[in-house]
Amino acid sequence: MCLILFSYCQHPDYRLILAANRDEFYNRPTRALSYWDNAPSILAGRDVKGGGTWLGISRTGRFSAITNFREPGAKSPDAPSRGLLVSRYLSGQKSPASYLQDIDRIKDRYSGFNLLVGDRSSLFYYSNRNPGIHRLTSGINGLSNHLLDTDWPKIRKGKKRFRSMVEQNGEISISSLFEMMQDRVCPPDDQLPDTGVDIYWERLLSPLFVSGKRYGTRSTSIIMVTRSGEVRFVESTFNPKTPGGFDTTSEDFRFLIPPDVDG
Repeated sequence: MCLILFSYCQHPDYRLILAANRDEFYNRPTRALSYWDNAPSILAGRDVKGGGTWLGISRTGRFSAITNFREPGAKSPDAPSRGLLVSRYLSGQKSPASYLQDIDRIKDRYSGFNLLVGDRSSLFYYSNRNPGIHRLTSGINGLSNHLLDTDWPKIRKGKKRFRSMVEQNGEISISSLFEMMQDRVCPPDDQLPDTGVDIYWERLLSPLFVSGKRYGTRSTSIIMVTRSGEVRFVESTFNPKTPGGFDTTSEDFRFLIPPDVDG
């Protein structure tokens, strides 16, 4: 997952509104959004290679998402899959804070990551590249491949458009969120961040929607959770085809979190 825009306890009707793009190499095997056979309470896509996921929610309202922290050359080939941090939380019983305390004790085993974990009553942010476990209050945030709300052009642009939708306080259009996440415009070179990759990759990775020849946005996900616990999870998956373009498939799930469950 390489771009997450989310509103937490900011809208009068929705506790959580989230729009996310997952960027990955096209040849990495992936399963589309579904309930998992071996963990039927989990609704998420699946990274077939690593076994975990980048974004998911459970029937009891446990939510988690992850992005990699961009640090060229620092990834260890022996490090465990970061996607397992998401799936283990979703299938577990520990509170978000307690789970992150456990992760903090083993953080150095993993390559750099940013992790969101939450339930019906709280949402937390944690990175093993920045000290502390951070409980989030109401607000609108953006997360890519650096720390939360890092001032990259894609975060700036995405938050501005996202905020304009959320702060209208009316019904949120799923189609408008998808349209926002399809933005392929690259900012000028003088606005690009310096993240340690060459200029080709800085340009390629700078739009909200990434579309390279071998690497790009594999899926766009929208999660909306009302204050009464109604969940809608919509995801479009983009499968590259030749010559050019994508085959797109979509999934749309809805369920109600039981009112007596805290996650």
